Amino acid sequence: MTRKINPILKMLLEYGPIVAFFIGYGRLKDEVYTFGGTEYHGFIVVTAAFIPLLILTTGILWALTGKLSKMQVATVVLVVLFGGLSVWLNDERFFKMKPTMIYLLFAAILGIGLLRGQSWLKLVLEEAVPLQPAGWMLLTKRVALFFLALAVANEAIWRTMSTEAWVSFKTFGLPGAIFLFFMTQGGLFKKYGVEEKPEA
Repeated sequence: MTRKINPILKMLLEYGPIVAFFIGYGRLKDEVYTFGGTEYHGFIVVTAAFIPLLILTTGILWALTGKLSKMQVATVVLVVLFGGLSVWLNDERFFKMKPTMIYLLFAAILGIGLLRGQSWLKLVLEEAVPLQPAGWMLLTKRVALFFLALAVANEAIWRTMSTEAWVSFKTFGLPGAIFLFFMTQGGLFKKYGVEEKPEA
């Protein structure tokens, strides 16, 4: 059974680890630490701290609400996988690839649903955004293409720009792009929206 919690608390649990990563990187980016005879730059150290923090906050969110979205579960799994590889191999590239893998995975899942004539995005957002079937199909196509664009953008930025630029992009650019994307879908929501019937 899904339970509602304070929206501010929910936001802190969802975005707190990302903000903590940004702050931690800003303070430790020029530091080098030696563990077991191996040198680790600040980015790797912050990544090592980010993984358990994300697991903890996601676990708390699940305990309080009784539910996690498939997107949240996939994010935790990929963070553990790619973040763990970065720490284990002492190579920051794996963690930088994580957003690419996440967005490619989501785009592929939505694409498979579209090929089957279904909007799997509807399963995630139906309660928050009631739409007609045609609206769901159109929105799903747009979101799938948008995720592909985010994957390409992440690859371009981490491969051609500094780590500091990538951290800023991950912390502010990606969430900002998602927010702007849904803001631009107002015409679709208006055209295909379903009005809720008032309770008798």
